[in-house]
Amino acid sequence: MVDSIDKRKAQHIDITLNKKVTGNNISTGFESVRFIHNALPEIDFEEIDISQEFLGKIQKTPFLISSMTGGAELAETINRNIAITAEDRGWAIGLGSTRALIENKKYRSSFQVRKYAPTIPIIANLGAVQLNYGFNLDKCEQIIEITEADALVLHLNSIQEVIQQGGDTNFKDLLTKIDKLCSKLSVPIGVKEVGWGIDGAVAKKLYDVGVSFVDVAGAGGTSWSQVEKYRSNEPVKKLAAEAFSEWGIPTIDCIASVRKQNEQQPLIASGGMHTGLDGAKAIALGADMVGFGRSVLQAATQSADQLLEMMQTRELELQMAMFGIGATTLKELQQTDRLGKVTGTEGQAPCPSDF
Repeated sequence: MVDSIDKRKAQHIDITLNKKVTGNNISTGFESVRFIHNALPEIDFEEIDISQEFLGKIQKTPFLISSMTGGAELAETINRNIAITAEDRGWAIGLGSTRALIENKKYRSSFQVRKYAPTIPIIANLGAVQLNYGFNLDKCEQIIEITEADALVLHLNSIQEVIQQGGDTNFKDLLTKIDKLCSKLSVPIGVKEVGWGIDGAVAKKLYDVGVSFVDVAGAGGTSWSQVEKYRSNEPVKKLAAEAFSEWGIPTIDCIASVRKQNEQQPLIASGGMHTGLDGAKAIALGADMVGFGRSVLQAATQSADQLLEMMQTRELELQMAMFGIGATTLKELQQTDRLGKVTGTEGQAPCPSDF
């Protein structure tokens, strides 16, 4: 069991970096919406404020590096680079699944990055299904103590678990267990998908039992059934994974659905995010925070400097989008009326007269 977890984490990194792991014929949907350029923004670019409060901390940005890895040798380098640069730029960070932290002490240090990131929000991560496989309140508190995390996010990955060799597929009565954990754990609890999306109805159930934030992690980015397909030695599962290459709820549909049914609850948008412009669109659609995952992984494996440049680029792209519509703050970006669907001729930008 211990060795298989280490091996799986290392394989996940390698496959995600080197194989086609996006779904087929499914996108985030961000290409279907476009900002209406404001030629006279009447604001000072230098006064644009992209700071955000999250988990009781004021961040320099509304950006999060989504839960990616941990529990393998390369993961320690990746997480160190992420922590150093995130602290410098004021991004929140999510750790990879901390199940490996409990079941194998060998790479425990790969999850212990607080020394590199003393002030930013750090989110520990555990598969929600593990609540049905022996992970109780005590183990969750142990995870928080070891990682010094500000919150715990429970990830939902039902389709992945079916394809994964030896996957845990008993998702029965998880909402009740999440409810109990929310009332007893010493830190806030969030829930995220891993790339197939969360809709408004499911999000409402989660908020109603005490979940502090939801990360939609919509379709259009990494498909974990595709990742597991490359790992599998079982022909039937490999074939079945192909049938689900178009599965999931596009990220923009997740944001719209969750926000429609949960107007005031904290919402993170992730799933196929590549640019700060994507992030700006997500915020304009109703998100509070934006998570980047696989798009930052390559830089994180190379050096902190490469990752730093990438993060600065995402921030500038967000600021440029805000400047382009005349929004000085993230609240103004959320309330903008200068975002519309692309209609008519392919590639044609919307204009105010279209609305």
